[in-house]
Amino acid sequence: MRLRTVAAAVAALAALALPTNAHADPGDTITLPVRQALAQLPIADEDRTGYDRDNFRHWVDEDKDGCNTRAEVLLEEAVVAPERTGRCTLTGGTWYSPYDDRTIEGPRGSDIDHRVPLAEAWDSGANIWTAAERQAYANDLGDSRALIAVSASSNRSKADQDPATWMPPAEANWCEYVTYWVVVKTRWTLSVDPSEEAALSENLSRCPDEEITVELAR
Repeated sequence: MRLRTVAAAVAALAALALPTNAHADPGDTITLPVRQALAQLPIADEDRTGYDRDNFRHWVDEDKDGCNTRAEVLLEEAVVAPERTGRCTLTGGTWYSPYDDRTIEGPRGSDIDHRVPLAEAWDSGANIWTAAERQAYANDLGDSRALIAVSASSNRSKADQDPATWMPPAEANWCEYVTYWVVVKTRWTLSVDPSEEAALSENLSRCPDEEITVELAR
């Protein structure tokens, strides 16, 4: 009995030592169940005052290899790799759009979706960020869950909506979609509004309580 008590105490202390987004710094990595991650996000009403898409500079070529962020995502996610010519002209190739369970031929049929849209990020805290932080968010290649190549039609249907008003047409993608939404909000320390939180909670209640690992960007 005593050994079990000591073991439980050690486990509790170890859990306390793990950073959470309530007391962690940029660059820290946290690991926790996605429902717990959602519970840790601050809840606040949204404010779109002053929003302009141009506040988030994209697509940039951060590593100066000739390929901007859009091209980098397309190259990373291609099911059949496109041909790359010149500085970074892509032709051919095949992509899979999980939002609507479609195969896309050629790079022009795909949009690069910000999992949490730029306007939604602005509403949720990015309105007080620096220009450099907003550029980093708009071109986030540091976490593969932040940006995704999807069909142009699904991306434009989604626009700047959150999960309270839009979910992917393919229901098979719903659990991944809401889980990765929470990942991005956690990574960038963004808030959720009440209806968004309710929609995320409801959807996650029907999904595995997946353990997520997130490197905090800010």
